[in-house]
Amino acid sequence: MELRNHSLKLLSIQGKTKSPLRMIDCDRKMDKMANVTVLGSGTMGHGIAQIAAMAGFKVLLRDVEQRFLDSAMDKIKWSLNKMVEKNKLTKESFEQTLSRLEPVVDMKEGLKGADLVIEAVPEDLSLKRIVYKEVSSYADPKTIFASNTSTLPISEMADLTDRPGSFIGLHFFNPPQLMKLVEVIRGHKTDQSTVESLMTFVEALGKTPVLVQKDVAGFIVNRIFIPLVHEAVFCKERDGVTYEEIDAALKSKLGFPMGIFELADYTGLDVVNKASHEMHLRDDKVINPHPLIEKLFQEKKLGQKTGEGFYSYSSNKYERKDLVQADAEAFDPTVMLAVASNNAGWLLSNEVCAQSDLEKALRLGMGLKKDLLATAAEVGMKSIVEKLNEMSEKYGKFYAPGPYLLKFAG
Repeated sequence: MELRNHSLKLLSIQGKTKSPLRMIDCDRKMDKMANVTVLGSGTMGHGIAQIAAMAGFKVLLRDVEQRFLDSAMDKIKWSLNKMVEKNKLTKESFEQTLSRLEPVVDMKEGLKGADLVIEAVPEDLSLKRIVYKEVSSYADPKTIFASNTSTLPISEMADLTDRPGSFIGLHFFNPPQLMKLVEVIRGHKTDQSTVESLMTFVEALGKTPVLVQKDVAGFIVNRIFIPLVHEAVFCKERDGVTYEEIDAALKSKLGFPMGIFELADYTGLDVVNKASHEMHLRDDKVINPHPLIEKLFQEKKLGQKTGEGFYSYSSNKYERKDLVQADAEAFDPTVMLAVASNNAGWLLSNEVCAQSDLEKALRLGMGLKKDLLATAAEVGMKSIVEKLNEMSEKYGKFYAPGPYLLKFAG
């Protein structure tokens, strides 16, 4: 899930009242990993480069044109200045961080001495294919490759390189400067030493890693979030309720920090649509696609960034919807909880992740205030399974309860 970069107010997504950032120890380094190259200086790339430099790593930030790098460095300086103003960073650390950052255009120069390469180019596999061919020809044999993809298959990208055993997914959440979660995704051929090194690296950044043991569509957070957006649209049609009523019920009854439509608008419906296509392509059982998502994308109604998505906005700046508590009574969110729990159960029964990592990821990535499966248990697993069976009979096998829920509903 890619969240927009320019609003510091996104912390409300995590249900926090203050910034999770702390004063950074800029002298901290890892013994075996000191030099990091970030490929791509867009929103994610420059954010990752910034936090790596703050954590004490020497960072080469590479892009195809100097103007992109100049813009990225301006944004990094703006972000660091904001942290100084909020007493989250000292002036000395500000200067030290910038001294560790070097923007470069030449790929060969950008890869010189790299212990780790983090690819953060646009989510286009054909583009990544070109990038990895070039990177493989220049990178030192010791260099670990990581992709910041949110949806593309790690194993397929690994096979584009000369080192699939040293290839891994690092899914940072946007903006990396503030979001604590990083999904660390093991590809089919990723070796254990690479996994261990990157878990340690993420911790050295001051982030919270969760290990995704299998390269599945959506990883953890998007496996839960993206299908829920589509399901919410179906619920609106089937139950004859409004966006506001669904969102209010999710906040009030399920402990969501914001409604699902509100969160989708905030994330960007272009991002949701792209993730939907990629996930459905990899596993057509994970999403029950609703055509409205594609329609809004084609109409360029992308949410807050364009002023209109599911909701309308007065500007492209961060803006919360005024959800009324009374609206929550108009909608029973059990089916939403059931779909989310079924996907969560699939992750666990297929040993994609540990339950503790699942709940940690949803807490940090979606901002859930309560553990998802604990909420399902409160409602009753038997009731959840009954709802899924009812939906399966009416609307198809997408809703059929999986073995994890059936085991606990017994």
